[in-house]
Amino acid sequence: MKTVVALLTSTFLIGGAYAQSAVLPAAIAPSRAATTSVTAPPNAKVDVKVERHIKDLRARLKITSAEESQWDAVAQTMRETASELDAAIGKRQAIIKTATAVEDLNAYADIAQSHADGVKRLSGAFAPLYAAMSDDQKKVANDVFSQRVHGKK
Repeated sequence: MKTVVALLTSTFLIGGAYAQSAVLPAAIAPSRAATTSVTAPPNAKVDVKVERHIKDLRARLKITSAEESQWDAVAQTMRETASELDAAIGKRQAIIKTATAVEDLNAYADIAQSHADGVKRLSGAFAPLYAAMSDDQKKVANDVFSQRVHGKK
């Protein structure tokens, strides 16, 4: 189960982590804040990245026609989660120049909560697919996502 959680966490992060890193407070990540733009890319870029990730993940996992409906649920959850996370990030960006420290922390908490909620939904969508996968597919899934989580890729 830890592997599934790691798998889902890394999947979710691919869709939203780049945008989160763009809005991290300097107090949390000073070295990154100095080299990262404050504005995230437009939604179109988010959609393209998410769709590319979904396509690549599907290919690596070798989703079969029998797994297609379960995969569709996972892919849709990934899209919805990325969209919700992007909205939370957008709300924070809208107030970032005038926000008090408390408002900024609350906005960042909303991003973190959106992320956590999304990972839980993704876990629920992914579990039936993972259960239906062959041992070879599970091994690939475990390898793919353990590499992302541990920064090996």
